[in-house]
Amino acid sequence: QLQASGGGLVQAGGSLRLSCAASGTISSTYMSWRRQAPGKQRELVAYITPGDDTNYADYVKGRFTLSRDYAKNTMYLQMNSLKPEDTAVYYCNLIYAGRPYWGQGTLVTVSS
Repeated sequence: QLQASGGGLVQAGGSLRLSCAASGTISSTYMSWRRQAPGKQRELVAYITPGDDTNYADYVKGRFTLSRDYAKNTMYLQMNSLKPEDTAVYYCNLIYAGRPYWGQGTLVTVSS
């Protein structure tokens, strides 16, 4: 199971840190953050490979940072310089043994 948290209301230019806590190990797994804005399809924000390589969508590159803590089995998304267009429900995802797992989503609202 995955538990996402950390969303909230923030003004443009502000910061938030999302967390995604896993009930099991996250070692050697693919994990990602995705988001879905109202009326839009879910889109990739960032992902980390089993080898700990991180990749970001162009629209968050330089503003968002994905990391994970193996001791806590938790993935994070540090979001800086937030924009109103970052408003969405953010979901974390993990692939283990070929099976995808999803967190419940956490709402991020950025006011202008």
